[in-house]
Amino acid sequence: MASILRRSTPLAILLCAAGVHGQELEPRAYSPAPVGMNFAIAAFGRSEGGVLTDPSAPIQNIDAKLNVGALGYGRTFGLAGHSASALLVVPYVWGDIKGEVFEEQRAITRSGIGDVKLRMAMNLIGGPALTPKEFRQREQKMTLGTSLSIVAPTGQYDPDKLINIGLNRWAFKPEIGLMIPRDRWMFDAFAGVWLFTDNSDYFGGVRREQDPMPTLQGHVSYTVRPGLWVALDATYYFEGRTTVNGVKQSDRKDNTRGGITASVPIGRQNSLKFNWSRGASTRIGSNFTTWGVAWQYTWLD
Repeated sequence: MASILRRSTPLAILLCAAGVHGQELEPRAYSPAPVGMNFAIAAFGRSEGGVLTDPSAPIQNIDAKLNVGALGYGRTFGLAGHSASALLVVPYVWGDIKGEVFEEQRAITRSGIGDVKLRMAMNLIGGPALTPKEFRQREQKMTLGTSLSIVAPTGQYDPDKLINIGLNRWAFKPEIGLMIPRDRWMFDAFAGVWLFTDNSDYFGGVRREQDPMPTLQGHVSYTVRPGLWVALDATYYFEGRTTVNGVKQSDRKDNTRGGITASVPIGRQNSLKFNWSRGASTRIGSNFTTWGVAWQYTWLD
């Protein structure tokens, strides 16, 4: 039974939990599932390139190699007659960063717990709360869902350091997602916006603010057989300009990323998910390549 109940593993949540917002690429994120399903996740991701570019900091020409490991737990349930889910992910980040600080070449290493992320989602249309038996008999239909992602400032942070693992602020992303199935094909479109609280203890003891950052995602996926599918992914995010100590920075975002995702079932309750993406066009902070793999174990109550 579990082989037909697998949901999309949120591998892209790794980057967000590590502080790189707006750059998720997560196909089938609003796939309906039966109530009472649990899933445990262990994932690894690696990013290389200009990962941490921040024009408000006196560091330029960044070349970073960051690794993110994460553990997560999620559960589906019924809410007002609709299927819903909650997922918590705790990341651990380590890596090497090189760059020029005041025109001097520097190299540092960072490791520690990253910012924890919680995602709560609910299907509004096409995803009623169903038992596993009812879910197996359902006809696949268009699905409209909504979600709220919350990133908490739990990561390692030191205001005396230019580069930190945590961001020392809260971030929230309300989002709406549409999924349209056509035989073996699935078409996804998501729209959301990242909202940030201020970092009142930024480098140098000043306040750092960030404007809202809208995000758009689009995915086209093809199902080879139940649980085995591949997707082409794209995202666009913009605005998100920062203010440091009352001074507006020239760091408005206008970036796109593209990638590919594949999900492979292993037995009845396990699956592996592979992800690769890179910046397609960039104005600020998206000139990097990311790949990752996630293992998911699923079971029913």
